[in-house]
Amino acid sequence: MERLADDRYTRGWNKLKEIDGDVGERVIAALAPIAPDFGRLLVEFGFGDIYSRPQLDLRAREIATIAALAALGNAQPQLKVHIEAALNVGCTRDEIVEVFMQMAVYAGFPAALNALFAAHEVFRQRDGEVSA
Repeated sequence: MERLADDRYTRGWNKLKEIDGDVGERVIAALAPIAPDFGRLLVEFGFGDIYSRPQLDLRAREIATIAALAALGNAQPQLKVHIEAALNVGCTRDEIVEVFMQMAVYAGFPAALNALFAAHEVFRQRDGEVSA
């Protein structure tokens, strides 16, 4: 059973690095003093089990993720990480903006506005206009 958990963690860690790069590592490291088991579960389940499934490519998974986080309306830090991840896996800025415009229909204008402003902040950081 321990070997299975190790395999899940390794698979998840590799997928996390592929999607999020250093940002993902920093999130897991930040959890270590608070809830290291939560970080392990996030890597094993979220990235080792779910993100590693072959039925959707990483672009589709990140589009679904940013749509869900935008609709929640209260997950700005995670939304920014996943906007960055969406860009990392090949989503365009226009696609990301369009996802958030679509969310106005289902999650409301406030949630869409918050997501659009989060995207703008990530885009500016990527362009070197503001510090990270």
